[in-house]
Amino acid sequence: MQQKKGKFLAYAITFCILGVIFMFMYSGLQNDQINIIQAFSAWDATATQLPMTIGNFVCIVLTLAYGTMFIKYGVRKTMIPIIILAALGCVGIAAANGLKCSGGEGNYALFFISLFVVRCACMIFQLGGFMLCANWLIRFRGQIMGIITIGSTLFTVLGTSVMSTFIEKHLGGDYRPFYIGIAIVIVVIAIITGLFLKDTPEDAGLYPDGADHPPISEAEEPEINLTVKEVLKRKVSWQLIISFGAFVFIINACMGSMAVRFIALGNGDPSIWFSALKWLSMGAILGIPMHYLFGFFDDKLGSLKASLIVGIGELIPIFGLMLQPEGGNIPLMIMWGFGVAVMTGGVPTMHPCITAYCFGRREYQSANRVIMAIQAIPSAVAAIMMVALIQAGHARLAYIILLVIALIGIGTLISMFGIKDANEAD
Repeated sequence: MQQKKGKFLAYAITFCILGVIFMFMYSGLQNDQINIIQAFSAWDATATQLPMTIGNFVCIVLTLAYGTMFIKYGVRKTMIPIIILAALGCVGIAAANGLKCSGGEGNYALFFISLFVVRCACMIFQLGGFMLCANWLIRFRGQIMGIITIGSTLFTVLGTSVMSTFIEKHLGGDYRPFYIGIAIVIVVIAIITGLFLKDTPEDAGLYPDGADHPPISEAEEPEINLTVKEVLKRKVSWQLIISFGAFVFIINACMGSMAVRFIALGNGDPSIWFSALKWLSMGAILGIPMHYLFGFFDDKLGSLKASLIVGIGELIPIFGLMLQPEGGNIPLMIMWGFGVAVMTGGVPTMHPCITAYCFGRREYQSANRVIMAIQAIPSAVAAIMMVALIQAGHARLAYIILLVIALIGIGTLISMFGIKDANEAD
């Protein structure tokens, strides 16, 4: 028995380390890398952003497709080739050139295809990490999820600024060696994933959480891979779609329009935005322990209560941005920064936890592939909506809309409080 506990611990530690790396890579390649590209590319912002924008919409369908592949082929067998595809995309970005430092010569078609591929492939890091956590853990699911999702915030704190500075100072504005290095790292991640992880503890002769018996909650009913239609027929699916769909929408809306909001408050002067950035950085740093804190709440209070705390917490950044006067206000910037910590630390951690809570370990992916795909549709236009309203002089209306969306999410979540944990017996 002691030997099995040691074996489970080895897998758990490996997964935690790889999980943090998964989320770090997902965060960087999903959105944040565009800041690096735009800083050094000779192509304009619209041209560099276009493959990412199209990729965002394609990823709505891919969320469902990847989840279905997890069920049919397994997590690692799906992840590894798609991770390799992300590496090839990084090589393509380097090969396309188009850099200011090299005179702007480049192959835009190759750049477009490569960046599009990276955007679509990098989703597998997040979806795979969530699935593995749901497979391996029940009692400690929240805390482990809280650890691995730290990777996303780490990129916000360290990634863009550190990497941009390195490329500027040590590579002379040439990001090609950087992207080749990232491609190599991604290939190494794929190899380690294949060699040292298993899809489920049962594949390694173990049980979830390192227990000495199979989950009691799974003994009575056989596993049923829910179809899309079956998922959509369940009331709880729509409760999750609406509640966390609202919370994810608010993150995308606030984070995707914050620079525009502060610059507008300075009547076009970006200095107020640079002043606000230090509070954003502090919020991002505070978001690191927030991930684990909400994971701890999940394990101790249950997913519904922990999620309600997150939902109420999302009101903080909305008010912090909405109430900002012309010229800015430091206390409200601090309030906004703290709100960023709550929403970026809480939502990514609690989203997969509450889905596993409602559907159980074995049906998590059947439901998650559908729920996340539908949630991605409004989220894809969240930032665009906010930017358009702010630039049109309707910022207060924009944040009132977010408040209404937040309250709908909170109200929907409260309506779920009679639902029991699908794995409650464990």
